[in-house]
Amino acid sequence: MKVGVQLPEVERPVGWPELAEMAALIESAGFDSVWVGEHLLYEIDGARVGPWEAWSVLAAVAATTERVEIGPLVAALPFHNPALLAKQAATVDEISGGRLVLGIGAGWNQLEFRAFGLPFDRRVDRFAEGFEILRRLLAGERVEFHGEFHDVTGAELLPRPRPGGPPLMIGSNGARMLSIALPHVAAWNSWFTDFGNDPAQLRGLLERIDRACEAVGRDPATLEKTVAVLLKFDDQPSRRSAGTRPITGPTERMAETLAEFAATGIGHVQLVLDPVTLESIERAAEVKAALSSV
Repeated sequence: MKVGVQLPEVERPVGWPELAEMAALIESAGFDSVWVGEHLLYEIDGARVGPWEAWSVLAAVAATTERVEIGPLVAALPFHNPALLAKQAATVDEISGGRLVLGIGAGWNQLEFRAFGLPFDRRVDRFAEGFEILRRLLAGERVEFHGEFHDVTGAELLPRPRPGGPPLMIGSNGARMLSIALPHVAAWNSWFTDFGNDPAQLRGLLERIDRACEAVGRDPATLEKTVAVLLKFDDQPSRRSAGTRPITGPTERMAETLAEFAATGIGHVQLVLDPVTLESIERAAEVKAALSSV
């Protein structure tokens, strides 16, 4: 099972020098991937907070790492003109030397849509059109598409993306979203709140994903299953883990729990660390190392 780490989002203000140091440590510590959340604005306990722009950070991480996979966890397609997002993704993939995994979803946080002047209505309808344009462009097609929300005439990506384009990953459990994406994506992802951060609860969700694959004529075994998992390394209260029990305890116990995720069929976990610090990344690396002996 691959193990990656998500960079800080809004837990605390983190500038690029620290983000760069974290990405370098994630890579040197032997992790498999680095992930960046794509959001614009939150309101937490009455205060507004926001992260840096995700694609700029991804480009910088692509340029300053050499081995790890990178990706958004996940990009909100309705934030973007889909053809331009395809161009951005192909460019970041090129900078990285072909290490991008393009996680995509429809977004959920109404505050940021409204604040930045983005339409929140009919997000799945908008996703359906945008996804077709995005995936076809990344596959190297010249695209004609005339829809209700998007209209492109002779769009194509030049220079060409790598053959087949970067792998796509759908970040959704919605029935219609799955029906749109599962015929085309390489992977599926779910956030820890969707299954209580518990491998036992995850099994039922995975069965539903398998049925969704079968409904679109896809062998479930061909879809990589991935999940974001919350690990907590201290006893301080955390907004991030509110309402969800994090994985805690000695290194060996944490490794045993991650092994249980692997046993359900998960091929890649993205660790969400609490707190998100250089020290917690080092401690998470010990957990990853301990997986080999579980």
